[in-house]
Amino acid sequence: MSMTANNSAPKNLADGLKALHAKWGWIVALGVVFLIAGVIALGSVVAATETAVLVVGIMMLMGGVAEIIAAFGVKSWGKFLFWLLLGALYVAAGVIAIMNPLLAATYLTLMLGFALVFGGVLRIFLAFQMKSAGGGPWGWVVLSGLITLLLGGMIIAQWPASSLFVLGIFLGIDLIFIGAGWITMGLALKKRA
Repeated sequence: MSMTANNSAPKNLADGLKALHAKWGWIVALGVVFLIAGVIALGSVVAATETAVLVVGIMMLMGGVAEIIAAFGVKSWGKFLFWLLLGALYVAAGVIAIMNPLLAATYLTLMLGFALVFGGVLRIFLAFQMKSAGGGPWGWVVLSGLITLLLGGMIIAQWPASSLFVLGIFLGIDLIFIGAGWITMGLALKKRA
């Protein structure tokens, strides 16, 4: 079988933008779909949380099956057992998330809260390292760290009740920003001649 080059691929950025310019309407439509999905998610944050956890559960299940399959390609028993155990844990966690998404959301939300607290503390620490090195916009990094730390603290303080809505709110906001980004890109492509 011979390898042939894809002649339809753009040769440079200008050619790529011309190809996208013709599709600007579809890009805006995609953005509108994401925007609507985000508003719906914010309108029903518990259902959005449950849906997000179901998607995570499906991905964990697929990842676990892939790990188990990959384990059979490993030559040594120690590595085989490690990969097999890792795959089995992923499968078990995926099944639990699919069978009881609200329980899984409880633990995912707690982990998210701790991750945000840790990330906020780390950003604040790094900002003061930047300040002492005399570089960059360290003040904005401190502000970002404080907001992240506060958000994580709020999630943990309201846990386990926060697990019903936090992931759904994050999903809805994320979908709205994704939609706004696609709409902006599509409209910018329309203006570009």
